Amino acid sequence: MNANARIALSLLLMRLSVALVLLMWILDKFVRPDHAVAIFAAFYSIQGVGTAVVYVLAMLQLLVVIAFVIGFRKGITYLIVLFMHALSTVIALPKYFAPFTDPNLLFFAAWPMLAACFALYMLRDMDTLWTVESQSNRSLTQQPNRAE
Repeated sequence: MNANARIALSLLLMRLSVALVLLMWILDKFVRPDHAVAIFAAFYSIQGVGTAVVYVLAMLQLLVVIAFVIGFRKGITYLIVLFMHALSTVIALPKYFAPFTDPNLLFFAAWPMLAACFALYMLRDMDTLWTVESQSNRSLTQQPNRAE
């Protein structure tokens, strides 16, 4: 396997694993909207968020994650994913100052994922496996060569 193929495979696995975490967070909003309301209050100091708002946010996030998974508009969707995760990582900053208080140690898992989101954004042009953009680009570049 050449270097480009190894990079593409690594980026695919990063993209799918980041999407899995985000999908679980999104599903949590649908299954336990009260948990999302509590997170808005505790971490973002936003009180009184209704379940309808949580469902709308979850739907928007789901659309972004689907676009991210299929590699659609990578410049935009990868940046939105990076921003979403960076915001949730930074907003939890007080948790990092008491790492051995349960469950604060789990918050540290956000940093490697943030690095993965950053790497995916920076290397988005090399992330070509199972992406719609690589499929459309491949069909354009693999047109039959007609000598006239």
